[in-house]
Amino acid sequence: MNLQHWVELLLYGGILLVLTPVLGRYLAYVFRIGTQTEGLWPFKQIENLLFKLSGIQKNQEMNWKSYTWALIQFHILGFLALFLLQLFQFQLPLNPAKLGSVSWHLAFNTAISFITNTNWQSYAGETTLSYGVQMLGLGVQNFLSAAAGIAVLFALIRGIIQKESSNLGNFWVDICRVTLYILLPLSIVLATGLVSQGVIQNFLAPIQVQTLEGRHQTLPQGPAASQIAIKQLGTNGGGYFNANSAHPYENPTPLSNFLQMLAILLIPSALVWAYGDLVQNRKHGWVIWSVMVSILVLGLGLSLYSETHLGVINWEGKETRFGVTNSVLWSTVTTAASNGSVNAMHSSLSPLSGGIALFNMMLGEIIFGGVGSGLYGMILFIILTLFLAGLMVGRTPEYLGKKLGIFEMKMVVIGLLVPNAAILLGTLLSLELSQGLSSLSHQGPHGFSEVLYAFTSASANNGSAFAGLNANTVYYNVALGICMLIGRFGVIFPVLAIAGSLVRQKIIPASSGTLPTHNLVFGILLAVTLLLFAGLTFLPALCLGPIVEHLLMISGATL
Repeated sequence: MNLQHWVELLLYGGILLVLTPVLGRYLAYVFRIGTQTEGLWPFKQIENLLFKLSGIQKNQEMNWKSYTWALIQFHILGFLALFLLQLFQFQLPLNPAKLGSVSWHLAFNTAISFITNTNWQSYAGETTLSYGVQMLGLGVQNFLSAAAGIAVLFALIRGIIQKESSNLGNFWVDICRVTLYILLPLSIVLATGLVSQGVIQNFLAPIQVQTLEGRHQTLPQGPAASQIAIKQLGTNGGGYFNANSAHPYENPTPLSNFLQMLAILLIPSALVWAYGDLVQNRKHGWVIWSVMVSILVLGLGLSLYSETHLGVINWEGKETRFGVTNSVLWSTVTTAASNGSVNAMHSSLSPLSGGIALFNMMLGEIIFGGVGSGLYGMILFIILTLFLAGLMVGRTPEYLGKKLGIFEMKMVVIGLLVPNAAILLGTLLSLELSQGLSSLSHQGPHGFSEVLYAFTSASANNGSAFAGLNANTVYYNVALGICMLIGRFGVIFPVLAIAGSLVRQKIIPASSGTLPTHNLVFGILLAVTLLLFAGLTFLPALCLGPIVEHLLMISGATL
């Protein structure tokens, strides 16, 4: 690494640090709309019109079961809409390339992928989906799935800060306000910036050109910038083009590359600051943020070391316009943030670097994780940490004035173990069945890593891939689709149940036996809990894949 690379890394971290409290204050403001503050005038007028047209009663509160049922209905409608758009794509407008309809199993996988904020793609976007499906299907779900994650976080925060109540807000109001006040304005700003850098945004049909060699090449077109903006800001990931953010139409310049990487962590980072403000314990918020950053930097350092430590920089699978440092930074950020977009081939990462990307997802996508989902996943680990600390001193654990009892711990265990079970069982089943093995492009530990990565990415709702696995088969489309559902709702349902339990409690004052959650000791306990939990769960699987491949590589052996 040279001085330029260090400047890029420090600039990225510095700008993120500066913007975190700025956007965090605004996110806290949006949370308080309707209670302690009023909405901004132009948004408020649009909001009132939407509520009037849809019949939403913004002052009507929901308990956790009603909130959950509304969320389920919302996602069922989203799935059906996106599924049918793909099945009838050929008959629909905004299809200048005359692309055919999508197979049922690919439509099933893609619909689940985008409603769960996963954005796993078993297809090449420019040759599979029309402009209409990209905008009305994928683009819309990019907004709504991200809004749903933040809405669930808002419900959990209400459960923590309110007392002796049963109300967690209104799901429809939360979805509307998150989309209108947060995601839309930020997306417009980022999309404008991307267009200024050359990211395409048009409705032209694919263009046929003649190359210098005299051959013909098809240049894809379409409304890319608008979808790229929300895919990064909403930690959706995926790509308008098959090459994703390595494609020059999707990511043409170093500045567009920097803006997209910054957008991936911007909202998840700001939500941590907003959380500290809303629970009236900003030091606690900064402790959470510091733990996230520390693990992120540790993974980034190991990945950079792995790509250069043999004395030869690993350029395989990297985009030469951006270089190895930017590729490794992106791979670390995207797998830590439940984003899944890539600007390099993850299958070509060195074994240790690919293992870090895997481990980031195996942590539960909480460093920083998806918008909303990363923080409520982290809160599950905070509760687990407090429970373990309580066991050591023989005291009932409590969190921000709320007692943590048997019910809360049962929900925490479910929320943490269910996605992990989907990863391990899905990988095991695929390695036992001929349908799973037939899609592999590699043998040995790298082939194992391809399958493990696919199920980790799906179950963690990340969406990135090693790309050596042909996942566009009936088996993988269905299996990975099921894992995406388990990974998303296997955490959301326990989180909302915990919110419903906590909101009914009184807030008890801190005592001499209360474990402080705003100091270095707690930060260390939380970080150790995270690493031990993921390590004990996945170390055997990692040993069979990236770890043994790394040992083989440094010994010069191959399988």
